[in-house]
Amino acid sequence: MHDDDRVLVGVINRLRDFEAARDAGWYRVPVGRAPRAFDSEVVAFYLSRAFGAQNGGIHFYARRQGHELVRRRDVLPDEADHPRAEQWYYLLQLGPLLARTPPILNPARRPIAFILTTWDRFCAARTIADLYSRDGYYVVRRET
Repeated sequence: MHDDDRVLVGVINRLRDFEAARDAGWYRVPVGRAPRAFDSEVVAFYLSRAFGAQNGGIHFYARRQGHELVRRRDVLPDEADHPRAEQWYYLLQLGPLLARTPPILNPARRPIAFILTTWDRFCAARTIADLYSRDGYYVVRRET
Protein backbone atom coordinates (compact mmCIF):
# COMPACT_ATOMS: atom_id res chain seq x y z
CA MET A 1 0.00 0.00 0.00
CA HIS A 2 1.04 3.61 -0.46
CA ASP A 3 1.12 6.45 2.07
CA ASP A 4 -1.58 8.34 0.22
CA ASP A 5 -3.98 5.39 -0.15
CA ARG A 6 -7.32 6.44 1.32
CA VAL A 7 -8.74 4.64 4.34
CA LEU A 8 -12.42 4.74 5.27
CA VAL A 9 -13.11 3.96 8.91
CA GLY A 10 -16.65 2.77 9.50
CA VAL A 11 -18.50 1.66 12.62
CA ILE A 12 -19.76 -1.86 13.13
CA ASN A 13 -22.53 -2.01 15.74
CA ARG A 14 -23.81 -5.55 15.20
CA LEU A 15 -22.12 -8.94 15.16
CA ARG A 16 -24.09 -9.70 12.01
CA ASP A 17 -22.42 -6.81 10.17
CA PHE A 18 -18.99 -7.95 11.34
CA GLU A 19 -19.74 -11.47 10.10
CA ALA A 20 -20.76 -10.03 6.69
CA ALA A 21 -17.40 -8.26 6.45
CA ARG A 22 -15.40 -11.25 7.69
CA ASP A 23 -17.26 -14.15 6.07
CA ALA A 24 -19.04 -12.70 3.03
CA GLY A 25 -16.53 -9.96 2.23
CA TRP A 26 -18.80 -6.89 2.16
CA TYR A 27 -19.63 -3.80 4.18
CA ARG A 28 -22.57 -1.48 3.54
CA VAL A 29 -22.44 2.32 3.76
CA PRO A 30 -25.52 4.56 3.40
CA VAL A 31 -25.00 6.76 0.33
CA GLY A 32 -25.93 9.92 2.21
CA ARG A 33 -23.58 9.25 5.14
CA ALA A 34 -20.23 8.69 3.41
CA PRO A 35 -20.53 9.83 -0.18
CA ARG A 36 -16.86 9.13 -0.96
CA ALA A 37 -16.86 5.60 0.48
CA PHE A 38 -16.18 4.05 -2.90
CA ASP A 39 -12.99 6.13 -3.27
CA SER A 40 -11.12 4.37 -0.48
CA GLU A 41 -8.55 1.66 -1.07
CA VAL A 42 -8.87 0.34 2.49
CA VAL A 43 -11.84 -0.04 4.85
CA ALA A 44 -11.18 -0.20 8.61
CA PHE A 45 -13.69 -1.15 11.28
CA TYR A 46 -14.37 0.62 14.56
CA LEU A 47 -16.15 -1.84 16.85
CA SER A 48 -18.93 -0.69 19.22
CA ARG A 49 -19.94 -1.94 22.65
CA ALA A 50 -21.56 -5.02 21.10
CA PHE A 51 -18.01 -6.40 20.90
CA GLY A 52 -17.19 -6.42 24.62
CA ALA A 53 -13.45 -6.09 25.23
CA GLN A 54 -12.90 -4.83 21.66
CA ASN A 55 -15.36 -1.96 22.17
CA GLY A 56 -14.03 1.44 21.18
CA GLY A 57 -11.25 0.41 18.89
CA ILE A 58 -10.24 -0.28 15.31
CA HIS A 59 -9.18 -3.91 15.38
CA PHE A 60 -9.60 -4.93 11.73
CA TYR A 61 -9.24 -3.59 8.22
CA ALA A 62 -9.47 -4.93 4.67
CA ARG A 63 -8.51 -3.89 1.18
CA ARG A 64 -11.53 -2.65 -0.81
CA GLN A 65 -11.82 -4.65 -4.01
CA GLY A 66 -14.86 -3.00 -5.59
CA HIS A 67 -18.26 -1.54 -4.91
CA GLU A 68 -21.82 -1.50 -6.16
CA LEU A 69 -24.94 0.50 -5.45
CA VAL A 70 -27.74 -1.50 -3.80
CA ARG A 71 -30.88 -1.02 -1.74
CA ARG A 72 -30.69 -2.09 1.87
CA ARG A 73 -33.43 -4.69 1.35
CA ASP A 74 -31.33 -6.39 -1.35
CA VAL A 75 -28.45 -7.15 1.02
CA LEU A 76 -30.57 -7.71 4.13
CA PRO A 77 -33.68 -9.44 2.72
CA ASP A 78 -34.82 -10.67 6.15
CA GLU A 79 -35.07 -6.98 7.21
CA ALA A 80 -37.34 -5.98 4.30
CA ASP A 81 -39.70 -4.15 6.67
CA HIS A 82 -36.89 -1.98 8.08
CA PRO A 83 -37.64 1.80 7.86
CA ARG A 84 -34.58 2.27 5.60
CA ALA A 85 -35.18 -0.82 3.43
CA GLU A 86 -35.58 1.27 0.26
CA GLN A 87 -32.53 3.49 0.86
CA TRP A 88 -29.42 3.23 -1.33
CA TYR A 89 -26.16 1.89 0.05
CA TYR A 90 -22.66 1.41 -1.27
CA LEU A 91 -21.85 -2.25 -0.94
CA LEU A 92 -18.09 -2.34 -0.59
CA GLN A 93 -16.49 -5.63 -1.60
CA LEU A 94 -13.61 -6.54 0.67
CA GLY A 95 -10.57 -8.75 0.71
CA PRO A 96 -9.78 -10.79 3.82
CA LEU A 97 -9.97 -9.01 7.17
CA LEU A 98 -6.57 -8.26 8.67
CA ALA A 99 -5.87 -7.56 12.33
CA ARG A 100 -4.71 -4.03 13.23
CA THR A 101 -2.01 -4.62 15.82
CA PRO A 102 -2.01 -2.79 18.07
CA PRO A 103 -5.59 -1.62 17.67
CA ILE A 104 -6.35 2.09 17.32
CA LEU A 105 -8.20 3.05 20.49
CA ASN A 106 -10.56 5.85 21.45
CA PRO A 107 -9.59 6.83 25.01
CA ALA A 108 -11.37 10.20 24.67
CA ARG A 109 -14.58 8.34 23.68
CA ARG A 110 -14.93 10.61 20.67
CA PRO A 111 -18.17 9.87 18.74
CA ILE A 112 -17.45 8.03 15.51
CA ALA A 113 -19.49 7.78 12.32
CA PHE A 114 -17.13 7.67 9.33
CA ILE A 115 -13.56 8.88 9.13
CA LEU A 116 -11.61 9.41 5.92
CA THR A 117 -7.86 9.28 6.44
CA THR A 118 -4.75 8.00 4.72
CA TRP A 119 -2.69 4.84 4.98
CA ASP A 120 0.29 6.66 6.52
CA ARG A 121 -1.91 8.10 9.29
CA PHE A 122 -3.64 4.73 9.78
CA CYS A 123 -0.30 2.93 10.19
CA ALA A 124 1.07 5.51 12.64
CA ALA A 125 -2.11 6.02 14.70
CA ARG A 126 -2.43 4.85 18.26
CA THR A 127 -5.67 6.73 19.00
CA ILE A 128 -8.65 7.88 16.93
CA ALA A 129 -7.47 11.49 17.25
CA ASP A 130 -4.31 10.55 15.30
CA LEU A 131 -6.44 9.81 12.23
CA TYR A 132 -7.65 13.38 11.83
CA SER A 133 -5.78 16.06 9.97
CA ARG A 134 -6.14 19.80 10.19
CA ASP A 135 -4.66 20.07 6.71
CA GLY A 136 -6.76 20.42 3.58
CA TYR A 137 -5.24 17.20 2.29
CA TYR A 138 -4.55 13.87 3.94
CA VAL A 139 -0.87 13.09 3.56
CA VAL A 140 1.29 15.79 5.09
CA ARG A 141 4.42 16.26 2.99
CA ARG A 142 7.38 16.91 5.22
CA GLU A 143 10.32 18.89 3.92
CA THR A 144 13.69 17.26 4.45
